[in-house]
Amino acid sequence: MPELSRFFGIIIAMYYNDHAPPHFHAKYGDDQASMRIDNGEILDGALGARARRLVEEWRILHQSELHEDWARAQARQPLNKIEPLE
Repeated sequence: MPELSRFFGIIIAMYYNDHAPPHFHAKYGDDQASMRIDNGEILDGALGARARRLVEEWRILHQSELHEDWARAQARQPLNKIEPLE
């Protein structure tokens, strides 16, 4: 699973050729969740409240880059790294 970004102990990644809707995976400690790119809805799993807030803030800032990486992943092209949350 290619890593897109890492911040505050949270790892953001995306699978190649994953199912719709466009989403990414966030992992923090033992928690992990897949989240929609467009609205931040958790499709599967769970994150603690603090990690969820940080990931949501990051998602909003990088939504267009996430959509670009989603298209690249579907085409099995190398993914671009995305700046971490600071």
